[in-house]
Amino acid sequence: MSELQQFCHSRLSWGLLLLSAIGLELAALFFQYGMELAPCVMCIYIRVAVLSIMLAGLIGILQPKVWLLRLIGMAGWGVAAIWGLKLAYELNNMQVNPSPFATCSFYPEFPNFMPLDTWLPSVFSPTGMCSDIPWTWLSVSMAQWMMVGFAVYGVIWLLMLLPALKLKK
Repeated sequence: MSELQQFCHSRLSWGLLLLSAIGLELAALFFQYGMELAPCVMCIYIRVAVLSIMLAGLIGILQPKVWLLRLIGMAGWGVAAIWGLKLAYELNNMQVNPSPFATCSFYPEFPNFMPLDTWLPSVFSPTGMCSDIPWTWLSVSMAQWMMVGFAVYGVIWLLMLLPALKLKK
């Protein structure tokens, strides 16, 4: 078995995925409460995409040697990375090309069975505007950094896809 395949079948790989997503969630909360930057609806949706990557890492870390759990974890990771990249791209487009006709909602539209903004409003309730750019680093906005982050998640996902889904011999 190749080294990459062994790595994909280990708890370390899934733990790194989980820890990276936890780090992003903690950074989001620091920006919200430590730096007092108000998250918009799209920011909240991006937060949910990162939470989905965290859940994928948690699923994979439970039993990384079980093919079905790796499949579920990989599927969740891939969907969350693509969805997060799409959301970050849309938010960046709203910020770079502001238009009175392309605005975001003031209220998140979570499904009835999972009203995250009702369950945990301190984390999932938006208070900012999507067109605002409240923070930049190296002249790159938070939405653009998230595009980079989700692209990195996607590239790593592609690199690990085949080795992770191979059955152990």
